[in-house]
Amino acid sequence: MCRWRQISDTYAGCGHAYRLEDEIVHCQDHLCKFSPYHDPNCGPNCKETCWQYRQFPEQINRRLDRKCGPCVEAERRAAQAAYEAQQAAQGGRR
Repeated sequence: MCRWRQISDTYAGCGHAYRLEDEIVHCQDHLCKFSPYHDPNCGPNCKETCWQYRQFPEQINRRLDRKCGPCVEAERRAAQAAYEAQQAAQGGRR
């Protein structure tokens, strides 16, 4: 049967967690009314012969051993600002 896939990423480097957009995983069962293999002209007995609901969502929780993108970018900007401040301070001493 077709099902939804729900993925959540947790970044160990900063502790932030992001849930990705749900995605549909299609099965190849011609008796599942959500499947692309289901006959669109199944007929009046479809409700009795075919699956009428999706399976419970597949839930994936990934733990990634790094910082998330926004934290990496914030660190990069902070390092750049510190470098520029250091360069300005050294330029003023001469």
